[in-house]
Amino acid sequence: MLIGIPKEIKDNENRVGIIPSTVKTLTQNGHQVLIEANAGVGSSITDADYVLAGATIVSTAKEAWSAELVIKVKEPIASEYYYLRPDLILFTYLHLASNQPLTEALLQSKTTGIAYETVQTVSGALPLLTPMSEVAGRMATQIGANYLQKNNGGRGVLLGGVPGVLPANVVILGAGIVGANAAQIAVGMGAKVTILDINHDRLKQLDDIYRGRLQTLTSNLYNIQEAVYAADLVIGAVLIPGGRAPYLITKEMLPFMRNGSVIVDVAVDQGGCVETTKATTHSDPTYSIDGVLHYCVANMPGAVPHTSTFALNNQTSPFIIHLAQEGINALRKDGSLCRGLNTYKGIVTHQAVAQAFNLDLPFNNPASLLEIENDSARI
Repeated sequence: MLIGIPKEIKDNENRVGIIPSTVKTLTQNGHQVLIEANAGVGSSITDADYVLAGATIVSTAKEAWSAELVIKVKEPIASEYYYLRPDLILFTYLHLASNQPLTEALLQSKTTGIAYETVQTVSGALPLLTPMSEVAGRMATQIGANYLQKNNGGRGVLLGGVPGVLPANVVILGAGIVGANAAQIAVGMGAKVTILDINHDRLKQLDDIYRGRLQTLTSNLYNIQEAVYAADLVIGAVLIPGGRAPYLITKEMLPFMRNGSVIVDVAVDQGGCVETTKATTHSDPTYSIDGVLHYCVANMPGAVPHTSTFALNNQTSPFIIHLAQEGINALRKDGSLCRGLNTYKGIVTHQAVAQAFNLDLPFNNPASLLEIENDSARI
């Protein structure tokens, strides 16, 4: 199979879709890998590293996108919609539930879109979302601590406090991978940490781990308001797999929050869990509403690209190899990969995406669509 790796072009996105070890495995198995020149430089991977692993360096994005299977990190932006086509398999983060233009472009082009964030095991785990959630969760606390500084627009509060002065009050909405990693760093930095979730078993697990070093609360409107109004730093860590995040903080709540408090909305990729969230970039990461500083960068892990690229590729590599070996048939053989299918031949194949745009889902799940197609091919 011909596999293409274009250079990421989102603002300050320095990750890359593949690492040399995966290239070597692919080329040793007879596949050809095209990598756009300097695609890996931001992650400290040179063109020479890729060539040594067996890749071919191409000078333009068009050449990389000409492949049968294109591997990226972030979703295509408008200038890349031109490359979408019916015979293309695109494997990347898509976050379609909060991106109608991209959804429409994939449907109109009839591109097969497989989203990292919805590849899901039978147990419900999200193996390709987990590594970036770990990175983003840990970064969220670091970033929040930085923006709490007065010179950066915050309240002027040191996260861990000092003897005789209380530490910052950190509130985390969501106790999944992002929330747990954010809590780990916040507790380690000495903050007072409160984490909210609707899953009691998850709260119990964290309570057992931290033994009183953080507080847990059941997530409901009353508890959210009480916690958020007293917070110095709020981290939005809510996830609905494949779907749009719900608003847990409304615009009416902001005036009751502390002046100079900071919101880091990690859920921004899925629309954000704060009503006033709007996606920002690493070049212009923050804005203030009602005295509350918002940090809503949609590709947070792109700021630590070396760590992020290798962490992500450790998980994507087996799926990339399977797709290269089997093509679309890999989805029929691998249920986890099949659950990652979001668009196929002009049809939305993921329920949460269909619900986000009030679209009909003509098949119960991607597997049923692929099986019907496979059965027709046998006749």
